[in-house]
Amino acid sequence: MKGFLAKIDPRSGLRYVLLLQLAIAGILVVSDVASLYPSPFQKQVDLPSGPISPGDQRREYRTDRPNPKLLRMDEPPDLPMPENFPGRLEFTEQVVERIGRVLLVSGQIEVGDAQRFVSFLSDMQEKPDLVALHSPGGVVSEALSLGRKIREAELSSGVLAGAVCMSSCPYVLAGGEERIVSLRGIVGMHQHYYEQLRYIPVLFAVEDIQKGQGETMQHLIDMDVDLSLMLFSLNTPPQQIYALIEEELIETRIATAIID
Repeated sequence: MKGFLAKIDPRSGLRYVLLLQLAIAGILVVSDVASLYPSPFQKQVDLPSGPISPGDQRREYRTDRPNPKLLRMDEPPDLPMPENFPGRLEFTEQVVERIGRVLLVSGQIEVGDAQRFVSFLSDMQEKPDLVALHSPGGVVSEALSLGRKIREAELSSGVLAGAVCMSSCPYVLAGGEERIVSLRGIVGMHQHYYEQLRYIPVLFAVEDIQKGQGETMQHLIDMDVDLSLMLFSLNTPPQQIYALIEEELIETRIATAIID
C-alpha cells in the first residue's frame, strides 16, 4: 500500500481533486438553474383569480404589480397606491382622513432600505401616526431589520385599503406597536428564500436556511406575533401567496386592529 501511494504523482492527484470540485459545482449550478423553471412533471395548479374568501385564499404571486382582482374595492382606497411596485422601497408622506399623518412605504424590499427608512424618518418634521405598507416583499433580513427600526421608533404600522403586504413584508408589519389591517387590503404569506452564498455544498445551504428561519421566528417572538403565522408561510409554495382572512390576522396577532 505504501509503495502504491508513492507512485501517485501529487500534481495528478491535485488535478483529480480540482476536477471533482468542478463536477460538484457544475451539478449544483445545473440544479439551481433548473429550479428557476417549472418541471414538466410537476402538477400545474390552476388558481382562482377573484377576491379571496375563507377557504379560498391562494392566488398567483406577483412582484411587478398588485393583482387588483384580489382586493375588494367597492370603495376608493384610503390613499393612492402606485400601479407597479418600485424596484426598491419609496417613502412618501400623506394625510389620510381618520388616521392622520401617514408615511407610505411602497415597493420591493432591498438591501439598505432599513437605513434609508431611518434617514427619511429623521428628516420628517413630525412623527407619522402610521407607517403604511404596500410591498410584494423582498430580502428577508432587510425586512426583519426594517421591522425592528419601526419598533425602536415606537411607531404603528398598517396595511390600508388598496394595499398589499406579501412574502417578507409581514415581518415589517410585525414591527408596529399597533398593527392596523384593512379588510380591503391583503396580508399574504408564502415560502421565501433566505440569503445564502450560491453554489455551496447542500449541507451548508440547509444550515443557512435553518438559521434564517430561526432569526425570523425570533423576530416574531420579539414583536409579540404568534409563531403560528409561520405555518401559512411554510405551507404555501413560492409561486403562490396565501392571503390571511380576518380570523387569522387576529389569532396570529399580525394585526392588532381590523378596519373596513
